[in-house]
Amino acid sequence: MTLNKAQKLVRMVELMNRRGGIRAWELMERFDLDARTLRRYLSDLREMNLPLQDEGVGEDRTVSLDPEYRRSGVQLTLPEVLSLHFGRKLFTFLDGTSFAQDLEDAIERLEPAIPRAHAELAQHLDRKFMAVPEHAKDYREMGDLIDEVVSALIYDNPSRAEYTKANGVSGEYLLEPLTLATYRQGLYLFARDRRDGQIKAFAVERFVRFKRLRMEKFSPPAGYRPEQQLQGAFGIISGDPERVSAVFDARVAQYVRERTWHPSQRLDELVDGRLRLVFSAALSQELLVWLLGFGPDVVVEAPDNLVERVREAHLKAVARYA
Repeated sequence: MTLNKAQKLVRMVELMNRRGGIRAWELMERFDLDARTLRRYLSDLREMNLPLQDEGVGEDRTVSLDPEYRRSGVQLTLPEVLSLHFGRKLFTFLDGTSFAQDLEDAIERLEPAIPRAHAELAQHLDRKFMAVPEHAKDYREMGDLIDEVVSALIYDNPSRAEYTKANGVSGEYLLEPLTLATYRQGLYLFARDRRDGQIKAFAVERFVRFKRLRMEKFSPPAGYRPEQQLQGAFGIISGDPERVSAVFDARVAQYVRERTWHPSQRLDELVDGRLRLVFSAALSQELLVWLLGFGPDVVVEAPDNLVERVREAHLKAVARYA
C-alpha cells in the first residue's frame, strides 16, 4: 500500500513513540525516504510542536519523542504484557497474512504503555515463555482471499465462492459469512448457504475463489450464536449427536482423565484402573481419527456404527502390514 505524506508522518510518530525510539535508517527504509527528505519531514513535525529528540550521527542516529510527551493514562500490568506476548505466539500460523501484521502493529503501538519497571522484563519473554507450534496450515499465499473473507464478515456482504471439499468435489456457493473461527491452527468460516438455508463450516484454505458482493447486504439469522454450531461437534464439524461410550486402558487413563474432551463428557472409574468416557457428539471423521490415535488402548462400546468404523479401520491397517 502506498502512503501519502500525511500517512507517513502519522506512522513515523507512532514509531518514534516506542520506548527507545527508532533509528534514522529504519525510517528511511520503511517509508522510502532519502536523507534530505527525512530531514524535511522531521522539520515539519517540529513545526507541529512535537518534542523530537534526535541523538547520534548520520543515518545511525536515534529519533524519538520526549518521554514526557508519550501517551499517558494507559499502563499495562505485567500479566497484560504476558497476555500480549502469548497472543502473538499462539497465532504464528497466520504469518504472512494481514492478521499477523495487524497484531504486530498493535503490539508495537502499545509498547509505550509498558511501565519502565516491566520494560526490561518484557525483553526476555521469548526465552521464558513459548507456545510450541502445532501442525499448522499455510496461509501465506492466501492473504488477498482472507482479506476478502474478513471484509465480507465486517460489512455483512453475501459472497460467491468456489469450494473444494476434502473428498475433492468442488462446487459453487452463495454464502452469508457469519463467523471466522480458529481451530487447531486453522481458519474456518461459518456461513449460511443460501441454497438450503443451512449454516455450514468451511475450511478457508479450501476456497478456490471467494468474492464478496460489495453492493449487497444481509442480516444474520435471528438469535444466531456461533457457539450453537459446535454443540453437536467433536471439534469443528457439527451433526446430529449420538451417545459415544469408550473404555480406555489403565496406562492411558490418566492422560484421558486430565483433559476435557467434550462439554457433555462423563467419566466412570472402573475397578481395574480402566476409565470409561461417555459423551454425545456427531460421528465425524475428527472423532474417528481421535479414537484411532489410541490404538489398542481403547475399546469403543457404542454406538454400533462407530464400533464398526473403528474395527474396519484397524483391520485395514493390519492388512497393510501383513
